[in-house]
Amino acid sequence: MCSPGEAPPGPAPAGDLPPEWETDDERMAFLFSAFKQSREVNSTEWDSKMAFWVGLVLARGRRRGAVRTCLRELQNGFERRGSVPLGLGTVLRELLRRGKLQRESDFMASVDSSWISWGVGVFILKPLKWTLSSVLGDSKIPEEEEVLIYVELLQEKAEEVYRLYQSSALSSHPVVALSELRSLCAGLCPDERTFYLLLLQLQKEKRVTILEQNGEKIVKFARGLHAKVSPMNDVDIGVYQLMQSEQLLSQKVESLSQEAEKCKEDARSACRAGKKQLALRCLKSKRRTERRIEELHSKLDAVQGILDRIYASQTDQMVFNAYQAGVGALKLSMKDVTVERAENLVDQIQELCDTQDEVAQTLAGVGINGLEMDSEELEKELDSLLQDSSKDSLDLPPVPQKVLSASISDAELEAELEQLSVSAGDLAQKTPSASSEPKTALGLSL
Repeated sequence: MCSPGEAPPGPAPAGDLPPEWETDDERMAFLFSAFKQSREVNSTEWDSKMAFWVGLVLARGRRRGAVRTCLRELQNGFERRGSVPLGLGTVLRELLRRGKLQRESDFMASVDSSWISWGVGVFILKPLKWTLSSVLGDSKIPEEEEVLIYVELLQEKAEEVYRLYQSSALSSHPVVALSELRSLCAGLCPDERTFYLLLLQLQKEKRVTILEQNGEKIVKFARGLHAKVSPMNDVDIGVYQLMQSEQLLSQKVESLSQEAEKCKEDARSACRAGKKQLALRCLKSKRRTERRIEELHSKLDAVQGILDRIYASQTDQMVFNAYQAGVGALKLSMKDVTVERAENLVDQIQELCDTQDEVAQTLAGVGINGLEMDSEELEKELDSLLQDSSKDSLDLPPVPQKVLSASISDAELEAELEQLSVSAGDLAQKTPSASSEPKTALGLSL
């Protein structure tokens, strides 16, 4: 790319370029021209050209998946018919101002790390350059070979590295060798420089820390997705050394097993060839190798037992911390709660419920007119009315059962009237009258 020994990539494929790239020469001539010194001269054209190149530069970086770029690489990538865009330097300066790009030297200087010296030999950076970058800021146009970083893409790639580690077998312990992590991320990081940049981003986010132990660099990861990594301690280093010992012992056992199998095959070959002494020597060598394998197995079992105890103690510590946090939270939540206060509260609730029942009963006893009435008095009054009603009952004639027809003759009406007169006369004789006036039948004059 922009580093020695790296060839710059060629022009972008036609499918990655906008439609007017090959069809609208007038439009492309305007876009390939340099920017005006001041945006105020024609802000509309300035903004239009800037938006075009900003989108194209960011899309190129995301499409290629490379976190690093430089002015020369972009010029080669956007070459059109032998011409390069004259305003790319201004575009990169604007992207630096917006925070979409960052100078690699500034990024390195921003990482507060005691182990940054391990990457100096890779990046070949000078402290003087960091100082100049911090003084000048992003106001100057980047040089053609100056390395720039896609900020968002770097953060996304660093997150991929972290998730890749979490889903791998290396995550059984937070400490891992840098060489093993590099092999794990070979498909994600095309070169070693990008790999170191991603580690620096994780270090900046406080998700990893690196320590050099006996000439070997080891990396410690944070245990959770949103956790911060703790400093490397003696326990981490001790567990890492045990893991390395386990790996070496396993490799040695595998090698000796192959050696014992080879001695066995040599003994068979010697027997078939009639070389008895040679066969005996091969069998003796096989026995010695098997004894060494048994010794190594014993040591390997001891190392694995220690590691199992360490992992169990870490789990116990995690459970203990969880219990402790739970007890603290429970104490805080029950701070103002006592048995006496609970009993007092229950008594108050019962008293209020009784009061509410009394109020409801009182309201239910109120009449419609707002007057209280005694049910016993009402019963007595009702009995009195019934007795009076039975005394005043009259003997009335039976109800005629004959159904009247639609047309009734005068003779039938006179007969019925005479019958009613007779009944009324009998009733008058049975009932004494207070008046001395003569009575006529029902008071009717026919």
